[in-house]
Amino acid sequence: MSQNTFGHLFRYTTWGESHGPAIGCVVDGMPPRLDLDEAFIQSFLDKRKPGQSRYTTQRQEADKVEILSGVFEGKTTGTPVSLLIRNTDARSKDYSEIMDKFRPGHADFTYDAKYGVRDYRGGGRASARETASRVAAGALARKVLGDAVTVRAAVIQIGPHAIDRENWDWATVEDNAFFAPDPEIVPVWEGFLDGARKNGSSAGAVVEVVASGIPAGLGAPVADKLDADIAKALMGINAVKGVEIGAGFEAALLSGEGNADRIRMKGGKPHFLSNNAGGILGGISTGQDIVARMAFKPTSSILTPVETIDKNGNETDIRTKGRHDPCVGIRGAPVAEAMLAIVLADHLLRHRGQCGA
Repeated sequence: MSQNTFGHLFRYTTWGESHGPAIGCVVDGMPPRLDLDEAFIQSFLDKRKPGQSRYTTQRQEADKVEILSGVFEGKTTGTPVSLLIRNTDARSKDYSEIMDKFRPGHADFTYDAKYGVRDYRGGGRASARETASRVAAGALARKVLGDAVTVRAAVIQIGPHAIDRENWDWATVEDNAFFAPDPEIVPVWEGFLDGARKNGSSAGAVVEVVASGIPAGLGAPVADKLDADIAKALMGINAVKGVEIGAGFEAALLSGEGNADRIRMKGGKPHFLSNNAGGILGGISTGQDIVARMAFKPTSSILTPVETIDKNGNETDIRTKGRHDPCVGIRGAPVAEAMLAIVLADHLLRHRGQCGA
């Protein structure tokens, strides 16, 4: 059976293909009596939608969301919320030359190996277009979390060029095409990606996502640790090949005393002096910011010819025409926000169910 559903109490199922008539999702477990309208969901979809700069795919999709069920007179009813996003700018003919070829780095070969059939038009379900549905579901998750919780993501590296953390300013993330928190890196990334596009190539990226205002106590050890569910959610985003939480792999370089997030009291409450744990200990939230990073591989659909085979086993070369992101990690930032919000909303509802608060 295919698995297109994520979550336990807050649970979404996505459906649709990149070049089909529409994509969408059904969100189950949404509490009743929460304010919800299409404009709120749209505000997050607009951050992810394509065609907003020359550094993303030029496919022109409005990503206009329609609420089909689960909302009455501006409030959730507690029944499944069904969301629809119509595809309006698909160009399937762009893929006619590669219908029998497997793009290296893409899911073409594995989908064919598993199902014996694949939708070559834009990658079908393997396309990053599917993530629009996740962003829509993530908007609903934010309603569950409430205004006290903020979930924000930023691109911190493209190719070999990383930001200067001393320049970090969340206010600048919305003011550039890269979701960059360091304004000084923007012209560097512009030149780098212009060169990649000119050469018919692409680039990878690193995205950092941070959730603030999360209470201590969320998580369900041992099998459903909060950090394990976060890692699964972020790893499940298209093109993500690595996830780390808190200090991540750098923790292996630290000593025990260097890695320990020491605790004092401040204002009558526990106060951590560092956050190497990324806001999670023993699979349970500490009340600190939850911090995770993910590595996005370079976009697999490129104009540079590369060696491959076709479905008949013949060796050949392939170059992919069409409209593709030179760096898919850029639009991965709002998707990362959505997936983290979804995990946290799910665990918040599970915590309430077990502990009553």
